Amino acid sequence: MPSVPPEDLEKYSSAITLSDMEIFVFPELLYALLLANIMSPLIWKWRDDPWFAKIDKMNPRRKIDRLKQYIIDHYEFNLDLDTWGLTDKKTELARFAPFIDTETISASNALFGYEGDRHYFDLDIRRHFGLEKYDSDIIPYWKTETIEAMTAFARRKDYRTGAGECVSLSTLYAAALFIVCGIPLEDIFLMATPLHSQNFIAVNDGLLTNNRRIVTKNMWFNGTELTEKAQRALRHEQITMVFNNTGFVHCVYPEYTMDPAHYERFRKKIGDYLSTEINFEILANFLRQHSRFQKCFQIGHERHGRQCWIPAEKAYAYEHNSPYKVSDNTRGKLLDEIDCDEFYSTQLPDRICMGRIEQFFKDHPIQHYDDESMAKLGEKLDCRNAQKNEMLAELARFVHLEPEFPDIENKRSNPWRKLEITPDMNREGIIERIESMRTENRSADLAFYAWRDLSRTDWAPFLKAAFERNPVCIKAVKDLSDGSLIQILTSLPSESIYDGPRLAQPDEVWNYQTGDGLEKAVLLAVVWKKRHPDDPMELIVKPDHIELTLSERTVSFASAKGLNNRLSL
Repeated sequence: MPSVPPEDLEKYSSAITLSDMEIFVFPELLYALLLANIMSPLIWKWRDDPWFAKIDKMNPRRKIDRLKQYIIDHYEFNLDLDTWGLTDKKTELARFAPFIDTETISASNALFGYEGDRHYFDLDIRRHFGLEKYDSDIIPYWKTETIEAMTAFARRKDYRTGAGECVSLSTLYAAALFIVCGIPLEDIFLMATPLHSQNFIAVNDGLLTNNRRIVTKNMWFNGTELTEKAQRALRHEQITMVFNNTGFVHCVYPEYTMDPAHYERFRKKIGDYLSTEINFEILANFLRQHSRFQKCFQIGHERHGRQCWIPAEKAYAYEHNSPYKVSDNTRGKLLDEIDCDEFYSTQLPDRICMGRIEQFFKDHPIQHYDDESMAKLGEKLDCRNAQKNEMLAELARFVHLEPEFPDIENKRSNPWRKLEITPDMNREGIIERIESMRTENRSADLAFYAWRDLSRTDWAPFLKAAFERNPVCIKAVKDLSDGSLIQILTSLPSESIYDGPRLAQPDEVWNYQTGDGLEKAVLLAVVWKKRHPDDPMELIVKPDHIELTLSERTVSFASAKGLNNRLSL
């Protein structure tokens, strides 16, 4: 295996740790992680789970719903500052200085000063993420987990299932959509903003994966609090990068590698997803989200043969404990559930009757971009309790969103070779195909580092990441003597969370309290170097055992990794 050139060592070692910061600076890492998950045996095993029986006979939407529930049941969202430890701005900015200037990264990354649109936050960014208890220069690593590290969270105290942060969940979703649901990679677009990561799936009307959940086009416009939260990133942040199997577009870098036709298709499909015509259901959904306008409306209903009316805000309040909605054909059932003393026997003054608005929409389709039809709608929405123009402006904003996309007009095209892997290929064939493209596609090469396969990669990036970016294990054992540390590592279970010649990093070994002998030896070496920086160390790696020679002793561990190497550390 050829050595990684010195100028690329930072990038290749970042493929091991995969922090949010590293992925922003080195965008190729995002797709490398997706490919690592696609090569992993774990998601392929899902296809044998009874939950996915007969999935091949389902339509795409049912397949995706099936997958969504599986992910909700088996993985939770985790953004714990202590999981992967802390670093500081000075250290990380020094790392990235050769690749991106400080001003740019501070303006585009949440950990270095970016706070998003002020409408996004009602708290400052450090309080939002729980960082206010630390010095202002302290920031979390927030490493993105592979599928193995996500699944291994179930080993941790107080966790029942796997877990991961938003980038971990987005790449897990993307890999599972490809492997389990058979969605082509051309239709899976990975998107990142300064504070979030999600996927747009160009199937039917389109859908977003958002942490563990999915958001269909209908859901995007349903006006619920959960959907409003899911919209925050696209409504209030710039999209920093978009990726599919033809490459990426990044808001900062002057070159893009994605096929321009694919990028244009993405923009068209997500644009259609984020826009809808205005009808009665959409107006009622809008009022659900923008509750201050509900005071302009009343709803008529027949009870015991007599017509009566209820303030709209009263009816919406009853939605919280009912399966029925104001906005659809279950409205009558919702109103039947409401106590009779909430109704008035005469129409309320200065309020618009929603029944008349519903009738208006049957004959007048409304498009947000059509000034004439919007003016007609405005005549019907005249209300003394709110500003009509403000309501119309908010409604237009509700039904149409134009995200802040990375612009390619002033960028140079530097295309990669497209990653030609398809859902009908088996896992072994996919691994072979990705390996054959390592010299022609940077993400394909980095994927083997993100996959942690030390039989197919230079060991230097793995060791650089281990010694420089694993603060959790060092802090956890700081009060142990050298002898006690060795004894504890020897007593830990010897099962690796990675199969074959793939290795966990030291903090993964410590967090999950298990590791192959080679992984334990690397953890011991990392702690030893911190305690005894001048002591020479030698690591002798044999297929079935490991010897770590320290200044005054040699520590041996059994290993099942099948690797051979001899390293001075």
